Amino acid sequence: MNTENWAEFPYDDTPFRYDGQALIDAWPELHQGDCVPLPENDQLLEAWRRYHAGDFAGAVQLAGEIGITAHAVANKASGIYADYLEEDDDAKLAIYEAGIAHAKDAIAQYPDDANAHYFHAFLLGRYSQCISITKALSQGVGGKIRESLEAALELAPEHAEAHTAFGLYHAEIIDKIGKMIGAMTYGASADKALEHFRQALELTPNAPIANIEYGNGLYLLFGDKRLDESNAAYEKAAKFEPIDAMQKLDVEFAKASV
Repeated sequence: MNTENWAEFPYDDTPFRYDGQALIDAWPELHQGDCVPLPENDQLLEAWRRYHAGDFAGAVQLAGEIGITAHAVANKASGIYADYLEEDDDAKLAIYEAGIAHAKDAIAQYPDDANAHYFHAFLLGRYSQCISITKALSQGVGGKIRESLEAALELAPEHAEAHTAFGLYHAEIIDKIGKMIGAMTYGASADKALEHFRQALELTPNAPIANIEYGNGLYLLFGDKRLDESNAAYEKAAKFEPIDAMQKLDVEFAKASV
């Protein structure tokens, strides 16, 4: 993946530089949401160090040198970068497409790695938002997302980010094609959406993204009927003290949205 023209992280990265032992000490908190195990490989650890500090291009570059064992950091870094910092729609779509292909390779190599499946679903979800959810569903993307999220949660039942993604999956399908067709075709339901959001919030109550997507899900499912709760979720996310670059981007997004 060519990262030559990627934008830089637009905030002060000083609080998010986990040098040396600091990254190891902070690992459980930093990866509470994605359940990535602490790497034994120093090079892979450095790729994650770059990711947490907002050097998304550097993380992807180093992950490319390491190979497929670095799939999680490569796909998370590229996905977060594309979601928040890439302004060109064609470039954004190309990043998602490359990540989806990379995730497929990871699933083939490491079928028992929950994050191989999760980031496949994550990137497919972001891809579908780029081309419109309705168009994506017509291409069969919805079934692929569901399959990958189910696999991720079977392997890692406490994967909070996968629960958040699954909640959003149900909510977006219901919003786009309705409760009845959504239930018949994709097994989508508001109750399932809320259950996944609840589990994510229980596992990672201080994660901005869990609160942001809960707010999004409430609005997709209930519109103005639960707008106050949706807004409250955003307001809560905006007040968190971020612990890494992704959380900083999440918090700033929440602040701009309240």
